Amino acid sequence: MAKGYWVSVYPALSDPEALTAYDTLAGPAVRAAGGRLLSRGDRVVAHEAGIAHRVVLIEFDSLEQAVAAYESEAYRKALVALPDGYERDFRITEGID
Repeated sequence: MAKGYWVSVYPALSDPEALTAYDTLAGPAVRAAGGRLLSRGDRVVAHEAGIAHRVVLIEFDSLEQAVAAYESEAYRKALVALPDGYERDFRITEGID
């Protein structure tokens, strides 16, 4: 079965410390839903139309599990904690089997 992934890019994040409340709630919610953090950082090498901003990559056992994690009550509480004015490009995608 193909895995599912959350891919988040933060193109406008002037204060990474502002994500502390979100991270405190999101981490346990993601782990409880079976997610595994693969990458979270600002060290990005961008090419072509890419922009070198913070990227977060989380792996799940399936696309369905990734979608269910996003829709879970625990993760919804984390979303409320995102700081005002943040900008995030968030995708859920299926991996190659």
